[in-house]
Amino acid sequence: MVEDASHRPHRLSTTLSPEQEVLVVALRETLLLPLDDLLAVTREFIHPEASRSALDRCLRRHGISNLKSLIPQEADTAKRPVKTFKDYAPGFVHVDVKYLPQMPDEDRRKYLFAAIDRATRWVYVEILDDKSAASASGFLERLITKAPFAPLQDPHRQR
Repeated sequence: MVEDASHRPHRLSTTLSPEQEVLVVALRETLLLPLDDLLAVTREFIHPEASRSALDRCLRRHGISNLKSLIPQEADTAKRPVKTFKDYAPGFVHVDVKYLPQMPDEDRRKYLFAAIDRATRWVYVEILDDKSAASASGFLERLITKAPFAPLQDPHRQR
């Protein structure tokens, strides 16, 4: 019996390298960005020609395509009263540092520094060699110069 061959492509091309996929996954897990926002960040900082479909395939491959499944859920949510999320003015920036896995072509791991404004969802990302005070300070200085607003300073920050 003769069967028709599949009409699907046998090999889907991806525009992201394995190293870039690691960065996209780290950004998704760290910032919990929706697909379109993640696409904008990916095009800005990782790969300018990334397509939405390639990014979606990447998230599916890594099992993180469902954003709701990444957000921790408490078992007793029905018992708690619903709280509204606090509104923030532009400038309230959340900064996160994530340890990236070592890539085959690197001699050591790197750090993903990511900042997101809670009001506007504006994102700034850098990949640095270490998380020393000098690196963190440099990241914050560059963040301040690139931000389209004046980031607020936290009076309770860690010293």
